[in-house]
Amino acid sequence: MPSGVRSRFQALVLRALLGLSIILASACGGLARQYEYEEEVYLSIDGSASVYVNASLAALVNLRGVDLKTDPAAPLDRDVVRKIYGSDVARVVRVSAWRRFGRRFVQVRLQVDDMTKLGQAPLFAWSTYQIDRPDDLVVYRQRLGASAARPVGSVGWNGSELVAVRLHLPSRIRYHNAGADNLKRGNILVWEQRLTDRQAGKPLEIEARIERTSILYSTLMLFAVSGGLALLVMALIIWWVVRKGRGRVKN
Repeated sequence: MPSGVRSRFQALVLRALLGLSIILASACGGLARQYEYEEEVYLSIDGSASVYVNASLAALVNLRGVDLKTDPAAPLDRDVVRKIYGSDVARVVRVSAWRRFGRRFVQVRLQVDDMTKLGQAPLFAWSTYQIDRPDDLVVYRQRLGASAARPVGSVGWNGSELVAVRLHLPSRIRYHNAGADNLKRGNILVWEQRLTDRQAGKPLEIEARIERTSILYSTLMLFAVSGGLALLVMALIIWWVVRKGRGRVKN
């Protein structure tokens, strides 16, 4: 291949690879949403749930008014975080921490026996939680109200930060108000709000309606029925073979 043609070919390949890398980077950026504050709820049919709070210390101070040091270099006392999140309606299971964007983040995992009572916990008192069971549905509603709006000074926010509530639902979704394209991997819904709107106390309305029969229960029942049918078929085959063998012996 002549050197001039080779150079043009290499330039075209490099431009194609560059374009592909930009597309992939954009796609990965869209998949990996970064939230300054996130409540992640794994809801059960009976109304209990595992709740994860993923948030920067700055967001916890600003939005929930807690007394924590926002300096990322300052040591984090996990026992203090456990204490402020612990309550009669939510048990703290684990506290972990990391740094991102020059800020310290924490994850608090809680076990909740009744989501409708979670608003009684001080750190969740900005929300009301409601679960109704009309007909064959379970209807989950949550409304986030005013934040503490406690000043935190300059922590590196640029106005693009997001807040989210993420629901992992245990059965088929019949309705939600999270947006037409909001189903994430089947039974996960996400409601997003700009941090600036959350700071201003703009309400965030959440509603999802699901069937009463959990996917896990349906799957187990399907396996049980399939297993029963398989055993029945095998029993019939064995009966047929034995019967046929006896017939040959008689002959």
